Amino acid sequence: MAQLLTKAEIQEQAKVVSGWTVEDSKLQITRKFKDFIQAIEFVNKLVEPAESAGHHPDIEISYNKVKITLTTHDAGGLTQADFDLAQVIAKIN
Repeated sequence: MAQLLTKAEIQEQAKVVSGWTVEDSKLQITRKFKDFIQAIEFVNKLVEPAESAGHHPDIEISYNKVKITLTTHDAGGLTQADFDLAQVIAKIN
C-alpha cells in the first residue's frame, strides 16, 4: 500500500502542481473547455496515463467543465502517486 504524505509534504507538493487545490485529503482541479466535445476529448486523453500509472482519477463532467479529483482510496488520503499523476495531467491539453 502507498504511504500517506504528511501535511508538510502535501503543502510542498501542492506548490509544484499549479492550479490544483487540496481539499479534504483530495487533490482537485476543474478545467474548462470550449464545448462538450473538447471536454470529452480531454477526458479520453486521461485514460492512457492513468492506466500506465495504475492510478485512476475521479472525474465529473458538466458540459464544458471537467473536475478531476485525485486521492489514493486504499491508503485513505494523498500519496505521491496523486501528485505524480497531477503533474502528468497538467501537461495534457
